[in-house]
Amino acid sequence: MNTHYEALFAVPSTNTNPYSKLQTRTSLLGEKYSKVLVANRSEIAIRVFRTAHELSMHTVAVYSHEDRLSMHRQKADESYPIGRIGQYTPVGSYLAIDEIIDIAKRTGANLIHPGYGFLSENAEFAQKVTDAGIAFVGPPANIIDSLGDKTKARTIAMRCGVPVVPGTPGPVDNYEDAEAFVKEHGFPVIIKAAMGGGGRGMRVVRSQADLKESFERARSEALSSFGDGTVFIERFLDRPKHIEVQLLADKYGNVVHLHERDCSVQRRHQKVVEIAPAKDLDPKIRQSLYDDAIKIAKEVKYCNAGTAEFLIDQEGRHYFIEINPRIQVEHTITEEITGVDIVSAQLHIAAGFSLPQIGLTQDQISTRGFAIQCRVTTEDPDKGFVPDIGKIEVYRTAGGNGVRLDGANGFAGSVITPHYDSMLVKCTCRDSSYEFTRRKMIRSLIEFRVRGVKTNINFVLRLLSHETFIRGNCWTTFIDDTPELFKLYRSRNRAQKLLAYLGDLAVNGSSIKGQNGDPALKTDVVMPKLLGPNGESIDVYQPSEKGWRNLLLEKGPEAFAKAVRHHKPGLIMDTTWRDAHQSLLATRVRTIDLVNIAPLTSHALANAYSLEMWGGATFDVSMRFLYECPWERLRRLRKLVPNIPFQMLLRGANGLCYSSLPDNVIYFFCEQAKKNGIDIFRVFDSLNDINNLALGIDAAKKAGGVVEATMCYSGDMLKKKKYNLDYYMGFIEQLVKLGIHVLGIKDMAGVLKPKAAHILIGAIREKYPELPIHVHSHDSAGTAVASMTAALHAGADVVDVATDSMSGLTSQPSMGAVLASVDGTDRQLEFDNNQLREIDNYWGQMRLLYSPFEAEIKGADSDVYNHEIPGGQLTNLKFQATSLGLGAQWFETKKAYVEANNLLGDIIKVTPTSKVVGDLAQFMVQNKLSAKDVEERAASLEFPASVLDFFQGLMGQPYGGFPEPLRTHVLKGRRQPMSDRPGKFLPPADFDAIRKLLSEKYGEVTDADVASYTQFPGVFEDHRQFVDRYGDLTNIPTRFFLSRPQMNEEMHVEIEKGKTLIIKFVALGPLNSRTGQREVYFELNGENRHVTIEDKKAATETVTRARADLSNPGHVAAPMSGTIVEIRVKEGSEAKKGDIVAVLSAMKMEIVISAPHSGVVKQLMMQQGDSVNGGDLCAVLEKPDK
Repeated sequence: MNTHYEALFAVPSTNTNPYSKLQTRTSLLGEKYSKVLVANRSEIAIRVFRTAHELSMHTVAVYSHEDRLSMHRQKADESYPIGRIGQYTPVGSYLAIDEIIDIAKRTGANLIHPGYGFLSENAEFAQKVTDAGIAFVGPPANIIDSLGDKTKARTIAMRCGVPVVPGTPGPVDNYEDAEAFVKEHGFPVIIKAAMGGGGRGMRVVRSQADLKESFERARSEALSSFGDGTVFIERFLDRPKHIEVQLLADKYGNVVHLHERDCSVQRRHQKVVEIAPAKDLDPKIRQSLYDDAIKIAKEVKYCNAGTAEFLIDQEGRHYFIEINPRIQVEHTITEEITGVDIVSAQLHIAAGFSLPQIGLTQDQISTRGFAIQCRVTTEDPDKGFVPDIGKIEVYRTAGGNGVRLDGANGFAGSVITPHYDSMLVKCTCRDSSYEFTRRKMIRSLIEFRVRGVKTNINFVLRLLSHETFIRGNCWTTFIDDTPELFKLYRSRNRAQKLLAYLGDLAVNGSSIKGQNGDPALKTDVVMPKLLGPNGESIDVYQPSEKGWRNLLLEKGPEAFAKAVRHHKPGLIMDTTWRDAHQSLLATRVRTIDLVNIAPLTSHALANAYSLEMWGGATFDVSMRFLYECPWERLRRLRKLVPNIPFQMLLRGANGLCYSSLPDNVIYFFCEQAKKNGIDIFRVFDSLNDINNLALGIDAAKKAGGVVEATMCYSGDMLKKKKYNLDYYMGFIEQLVKLGIHVLGIKDMAGVLKPKAAHILIGAIREKYPELPIHVHSHDSAGTAVASMTAALHAGADVVDVATDSMSGLTSQPSMGAVLASVDGTDRQLEFDNNQLREIDNYWGQMRLLYSPFEAEIKGADSDVYNHEIPGGQLTNLKFQATSLGLGAQWFETKKAYVEANNLLGDIIKVTPTSKVVGDLAQFMVQNKLSAKDVEERAASLEFPASVLDFFQGLMGQPYGGFPEPLRTHVLKGRRQPMSDRPGKFLPPADFDAIRKLLSEKYGEVTDADVASYTQFPGVFEDHRQFVDRYGDLTNIPTRFFLSRPQMNEEMHVEIEKGKTLIIKFVALGPLNSRTGQREVYFELNGENRHVTIEDKKAATETVTRARADLSNPGHVAAPMSGTIVEIRVKEGSEAKKGDIVAVLSAMKMEIVISAPHSGVVKQLMMQQGDSVNGGDLCAVLEKPDK
């Protein structure tokens, strides 16, 4: 007796379970057999306990230290550890024969059930159990010895006249014997462990080169799994079916079969899916299997449950493999089709009952319908089925008629360890036909929700839906032979990912760039109601059928443009969905808030020329900061507003970017934009470079869109000599020659005065009476309403406005004000003011909801006529200045903007050239540089990357040329100047290669994804990584997206039509000082959930950086504050003067840090991702001669 157990067994038995009396009546097996110990773990132990309790038996569990929290311990009436802590390995505990028998004796168990695996086929164990006076629930030791050893079983089969696969006559002890067999019979062969099963100790060998290693590996695996390294070798059959026959035999010579199971679906010889009975098996072959199985069982005087296994080749010949002298994992499907409880039969047989006594004669055993079992395992199919470990966070299973689950450690909070088999639960489904059963299994697996560990569910679903499985024609290597099975269905895991985001928000606050505080709107948004002219309610659930897009779709761009031109009343484009919120709210308005108002917009603005949808900022910011797909936004809004044309901005040859792209990228992008819902392409170039424009115009035209070629307006036409009426009229003439549909005029700074509008539009209308004109401006100076009114009266067809709550200041002029200004004239706009006010009430709430992004510009700024900062840039520039520590120097920044513009040659200022001016202005302010300083020190200054791009010519050629000698000095030793369109020299993008790359990374990708990647590769990848981590957050109400969840406040998130998650933030756990993490607790649809979140504040360390000594020529300093995004050198490497040491990013501005002289990098004082301030020491250079 092991003294370890003395204290355990000394505890008096005091069963206080109120239900115990229901299960402690006399055992149905008799008093002699009233208590069973299961020498196993997990699912099979629980399976035996359940039947034992139904037989009014008492149950005993044993467990390893690693299994001390396992469910099987709790399901038994008594449970005891095997050995002391550390005495046995996790597997070794369940192989500890003497310990287990000792526990059985001490607890008074009179039966031991071995389950499957571990000791179930160990003859020594069976014998010792019997010698201890305890009934072994299985065949006697001598039968296990004769059949458990597969080589002996083969001999018995041949003696009975049962066909076997050619193989070695006995165990193979050495490699030389294996080699001799192969020389005689050839390849392929299969090496098998003589003892045990489950695919362990098996190797298929197809060539001489693999024979030796496979032989050694099989022996080693057999030894570690079964304690016996004996193997034998058989000829391997290609594509056979694996059929097994379930047997039951008693001590009195009675043997019956419970029909067959098809176990052909295997991976590495381990069964994955089992079917009973075998589908479409030839009745003659089926009967031969039954006869041969019973013949062998009777030959050896078999007793208890066992399984005779056969292979059937493609010619219909069957071969005996082995008899497994134990219960099988897949016994459940046999129970389902026959109604026979195999475990109950095992216990009865062990207790001395005969098969007739328990009603099991062959004539009484029949089948009904089909059953399929799938093994749900914690394995990751994406990584070669490597077992996954960790804590189960969510566990929701299937159920319903004909669904059976056999599991153990499947519950929320369960920890999956690496010590044991990866099976989580067996799901068994039964129905009247094979197809109904297959469908029921698919439904059941889809119902499963397992989070926290990977599972094979998506792989099994793929397998169940494969045509070969549907036909029932699988073979043993079907999985290995069918690579398309690994094109898995992807579980979106939406709820848990959403909780991870909300948990991070609760712990760390919002990560949205530019957010300052929480939304001012603390309640749900009140949705407006639209009334018709007679006060009737408008059904906004159906989009309006009226709109300009109908004409466009029916008759095409030319007819559309002609109709616009001949439409007497004025038309508008509403910029609320893009430029208005870009100008006022840093482009942070989310898709959900556009989707909510879209159905009403379809009706209220049905007469609009267009709705502005996209521009460069809107497109990449939606991915970069809002974590949304811009294409999905477009598609959703297109569906809700099918009647109004959508317009986008295209930066000519730059697409949506700040510099040129390969030409084919522009054509491809325009094609995708048109397919997904864009109608009008407003094509412009920030320098009015006709060559860049021509490419964009051609791409939009070939895509089938309306081409609105746009001239950028800059400065005061009434005073400026450079950009005067003659310049603009000459440029428009070039555009008209390109065959455009509409002329756009883009006044991004809002400096088009009413008088200038009257003159310019009047001149264009006089020269081009059939050309539609569309005017865009900003209300920075407060004069845009007057200017747009003047434009309409001078002959413009369309002007841009924004809903009142989103208008004015740096945005577009007020829609209501422009309507009032032309009211009663021949240019009167055709809208219902009451409906527009309802729409505006919604956007008034949006201003409160997005208050954290307000630029805090309180009124008009007529100084714009001097500094000419574009409206869309003004708010961003002010925000950038504040972020760079220049907020108090805003006046100096505006002044520097004027100086920077003059240094650059007084250029057209539209994104991205306006950004160049802004970057240079901030660079000058931060480094206290005057215009003269810049000119004199240009060769040595570390200019922002955008400034270098401009001077190189990557943005095009400015009107009047580049300023010299400044350009030469800026580029000297850094870049080569360009004099032609940059895109001409770029190699075409390889879309197939990009699609392949993205598919390998992210699975299924669309052409739209490829189009995104070609323009914003880094942004696209960051966005996909974010979505992989947190899921699609598009439908989270904005209030909850931006601010920490409030305790016990319910939030409703509709993740798809008709499917809503109800989430409540319950508690925030304390900081774990060791891990720096917190547990965050929620209720999700009434169920408790939790997520573990890193507390980023707790992990923050204060870093004090050395400052560069500007008098030391070896010190390389950061030119301004920002983040190090790239390091180009290493310590010890040589750097030549002008070589890039690192790249620094500040907001959207990138600046290179280059070597001030040639030398060796002695020390790097920074790492990628570090935040630095201007003047911080980044590196130390040493001259080579030192």
